[in-house]
Amino acid sequence: MFSFTTIANYHQMLVQEKFTCTEAVQYYLQQIKAQEDLNAYVHIYAEEALERARQLDESRNKNLQQPLKALHGVVFSLKDVIAYAAHPVTAGSKMLHNFKSIYSATVVERLLAAEAIIIGHNNCDEFAMGSSNENPFYGAVKNAIDHLKVPGGSSGGSAVAVQADMCMISLGSDTGGSVRQPADFCGIVGLKPSYGCVSRYGLIAYASSFDQIGILSKTVEDAGIVLSVIAGKDDMDTTLYPNYFQWEQTGKNKTPKKIAYFKEALSHPSLDGEIRVAIDQKLQEWEKEGHEITPIDFPLLPYLVPTYYILTTAEASSNLNRYDGVKYGYRTSNTYTDLTSFYKLNRSEGFGKEVQKRIMLGTFVLSSGYYDAYFTKAQQVRQLLKDFMASVFLQYDFIVLPNVPGTAPFIGDKENDPIAVYLADIYTVLANLTGIPAISIPIDAHSNGMPVGLQILAAHQQEASLLHFAAVC
Repeated sequence: MFSFTTIANYHQMLVQEKFTCTEAVQYYLQQIKAQEDLNAYVHIYAEEALERARQLDESRNKNLQQPLKALHGVVFSLKDVIAYAAHPVTAGSKMLHNFKSIYSATVVERLLAAEAIIIGHNNCDEFAMGSSNENPFYGAVKNAIDHLKVPGGSSGGSAVAVQADMCMISLGSDTGGSVRQPADFCGIVGLKPSYGCVSRYGLIAYASSFDQIGILSKTVEDAGIVLSVIAGKDDMDTTLYPNYFQWEQTGKNKTPKKIAYFKEALSHPSLDGEIRVAIDQKLQEWEKEGHEITPIDFPLLPYLVPTYYILTTAEASSNLNRYDGVKYGYRTSNTYTDLTSFYKLNRSEGFGKEVQKRIMLGTFVLSSGYYDAYFTKAQQVRQLLKDFMASVFLQYDFIVLPNVPGTAPFIGDKENDPIAVYLADIYTVLANLTGIPAISIPIDAHSNGMPVGLQILAAHQQEASLLHFAAVC
């Protein structure tokens, strides 16, 4: 019977001929079929995945002495905002329904070059704008632990695909916590690399200075292997740094680290008591192991969410301006009299309410008379945050934060309270505002049966040290 634990173990089993890539794909297709009600996938590439698996099996049998490529036969899914040539990519929106990409994202090309298998695209919040994956077009994704609860978002479908054993690894995107928060809710690992680590070419943009492709996996080690494949310089994305990351499994290295946590974050009234206790216990464990744990002040905490939403909605307003129904995208069937009414109908019918709301807010903060009052001020706060975090990382190796104030809520629970939904991002948006890497790892279970996770942040370009520390936590 096929089962997956880690990429390293999977490759060992392939070499020992315990099973084949074809059997692995067949297993995942059965899992997807059996758990359709979770609504994690919007497109499944069954025949293509099976054919690629057959080719990999044949190639491996012909070259028995050759080492396997890093992702040989590893079954991936992609969030529905990552382009895959000749395959649908719809951003979870009516606006792009039936649209097929004419090129592949850089990360997809690198996965395929490393001999990965892509099995499908995952459901997500529309244009990655949301934190519950209650998609208005494709329907809500359900948490595999409790089908009445959300998986988190916006990469909720990706998280559930890994959680429910419907793929080995999934690539998502993280603009303000959209990989780490669903990883927390689903009890898996979620990595957001530094801004400039992984190419955004082929990622449908939400907020370009915040967006980052991330990894959802069952282990930290697997996230490191995948990052070593997809990271690095790309001529199609000028924001990238040279390939400074290379994953090497170093064993149980527990060199003492200096770890800080924000007093205001762990004492925040919104934080669930059991999550606070779980994080406190983890910090105590680390202290007993020889790590230095220090509480520090973070006076800028109340400014995180408003700064994030002012800047991201402004960028979204600009990025989503391209969807007008002229060259591609949804086009109204209703009567229109001029170009303005044509645009209005296309966008009001093609975009969901949450996307419309964020576009309107972004347009407002960029408008004459409000630009300096909101957008410019938010940019100034963002710089203060970057400076503050840079000073913290001169003294400490890592910062610890919760991912979310509470465990996964029930589907529809926050429908009438959008402010509560936005405020729930209070702990995750910091990494995106400052461009630093962050990872969510599961640490406990709540009395309500849902997972509890912990977020660890490191200095810019310090993915290797972050992953090595997280791997032994």
